[in-house]
Amino acid sequence: MATAIKPIIVIPSRLASTRLPSKPLADIHGAPMIVHCLRRAEAAGVAPVLVACGDRAIFDAVTAAGGKAVMTRSDHPSGSDRVFEAVEKLDPQGAHDVVINLQGDLPSLDPKVVADVLKPLEDPAVDIATLAVEITDPAERGNPDAPRAAVAFAPGSRRARALYFSRSVVPWPGADDTAPLYYHLGIYAFRRTALARFVSLPQTVLEQREKLEQLRALEDGMRIDVWRVDTLPLGVDTPADLAKARALLAPDAAE
Repeated sequence: MATAIKPIIVIPSRLASTRLPSKPLADIHGAPMIVHCLRRAEAAGVAPVLVACGDRAIFDAVTAAGGKAVMTRSDHPSGSDRVFEAVEKLDPQGAHDVVINLQGDLPSLDPKVVADVLKPLEDPAVDIATLAVEITDPAERGNPDAPRAAVAFAPGSRRARALYFSRSVVPWPGADDTAPLYYHLGIYAFRRTALARFVSLPQTVLEQREKLEQLRALEDGMRIDVWRVDTLPLGVDTPADLAKARALLAPDAAE
């Protein structure tokens, strides 16, 4: 029987962005993008939500909206490092034994997938859980901006062990161009001990080559399991993405 867990959701956020400056504060129908992400996380209803802020302006925006925020160092090399500092500040006694690292640029995220990322942790052998969704657009199969998970789902199963992550087409489809490929969604559920171990590790060769930090965990022998979901959230990285998010979240978009 799986042991009960006590998770917390942490959204790391900082202003530095080369393609979309001050991205977390970008206005989407009267609210900053980081607040939209906060509301999606809260709507999941699985854990308290905390925003780990690298800049005071983000802290002020979150707290003004009634959210909980913690200031962190501005120079963290990754979102995971920022998440770890925030959790250690808020919960030094370790009451929360699972930490969901949720990106702050997914304002249209389906709250259901936040709950889904916890499911692989029902197996005590799993250190880290994450998500994947099948690539259905043929034009996206070779897109290097869409990291992929190398996983083999058994028939009827939504869970599989992660073997690798890459910006290349992986696994190679061979002669079958219709063989399924999976986007990796950068949402993680870390066991607290696994997160502490992860941020203590130096960057690795594969991580630096692929620019995918989860490879650091795999290279260190940590187990990552993937849960397959059906929806691909829009990640906002450019002005064009922001325009799409505004259209998706327009008050009359669902009519």
